[in-house]
Amino acid sequence: MKKQDYKWICINTVFDQYLNNIDNKKNKKMNEQLEEVRNVIEPLRQRIINHKVYSVIKNIEDLNVFMQYHVFAVWDFMSLLKALQNNLTCTSIPWFPVGSADTRFLINEIVVGEECDIDSTGTRKSHFELYLDAMYQTGADKKQVEKFLAVVKDTGDLKTAFATAETPVEISNFVNFTFRTIDSKKSYLQAAVFTFGREDLIPAMFHSIINDLYKESPESISIFKYYLERHIEVDGDHHSHLALEMTSNLCGTNAKYWKEAEEATIESLKCRIELWDGVYKQIVQNKATQDD
Repeated sequence: MKKQDYKWICINTVFDQYLNNIDNKKNKKMNEQLEEVRNVIEPLRQRIINHKVYSVIKNIEDLNVFMQYHVFAVWDFMSLLKALQNNLTCTSIPWFPVGSADTRFLINEIVVGEECDIDSTGTRKSHFELYLDAMYQTGADKKQVEKFLAVVKDTGDLKTAFATAETPVEISNFVNFTFRTIDSKKSYLQAAVFTFGREDLIPAMFHSIINDLYKESPESISIFKYYLERHIEVDGDHHSHLALEMTSNLCGTNAKYWKEAEEATIESLKCRIELWDGVYKQIVQNKATQDD
């Protein structure tokens, strides 16, 4: 049986359940548009879940390289999420109702799960903070991402932050795409990238690697293992349904919106492939250096 991405299995199951509930003409058109996006992105999705990067992660040192890249994707995912909340709800004073109450409910519920989840001890934390805890436990170097975030917080300038932190080009390209999507101010684009392009797409192969590393060194990887399991639990079913509904509501029956959403999703997946290529290259380079 071909290796599958567990989270995408969940998403596709929810996707099918969601489409089965559509029964009027307007929603039937949205059904067709969602199916078209899913079919178009499938080859890129397969490239991600079968990427060679997973096969070179043999120990915690290799995993640390992966985490040092991936943490930027975890952070800008939160930025994309908050952009959606800002656009789809009222986050200013005085308050006024904005848009559809159904859409407000959808995005606010996702925000609560991502921004205020619980760690293994029951302490409230965002998924990003949980990821940083996991990096600390595995011994991954957090200096680069911390330097980057310090500059962004101080100046708001991504270009300066990348230069100061000396981040690899694959990371800067990935984050820059996310912020171009945010800066577009187009909620339907942000929702499509969030729904189809920003799921972590981590395959069963990767989970197997983590489980093996956990057996060898549970004291070094338990938080990261929890992070993966919690991310699947929170995002793999309920949030996926909410995100699909949000994207459908925002694109509606507007063919132009759907086409733009499809193109943005394709670009986001290509950026993810480039990011994974960067991780692979760095791990292979490190191994070659160790062998010399």
